[in-house]
Amino acid sequence: MLNDQSLIYQQIAKRIEDGILQGAYAENEQVPSTTELARTFNINPATAAKGVNRLVDEGLLYKKRGIGMFVAEGAAAVLHQKRQRQFAGDQVARLAKEAKRLGLSKAQLLAMVSAAADGEELK
Repeated sequence: MLNDQSLIYQQIAKRIEDGILQGAYAENEQVPSTTELARTFNINPATAAKGVNRLVDEGLLYKKRGIGMFVAEGAAAVLHQKRQRQFAGDQVARLAKEAKRLGLSKAQLLAMVSAAADGEELK
């Protein structure tokens, strides 16, 4: 199901990206067609195509004329790097800013992150 949080074509692109990262679409494997996506999510095929074409422009998918869209070699690695940069820019930067605002030292922040990463309850 799609949500109202972001543009529909961006949600389509993210779903395909997530599928690549989770291994649902392997390298050189075909992804759903714009017609299938449009039917599944009850959207205009042009909107679905915009999301797919964004991934083609980013080099994550490639087109086989008359057959469909396929996952490019190395797409998962590129997506991991992209998502790590986004995570650092969004989540980590926000976390560090809030820690500074609260007067936490780097050591305290690192200890908290380490504990959370180990699944320990934070105090």
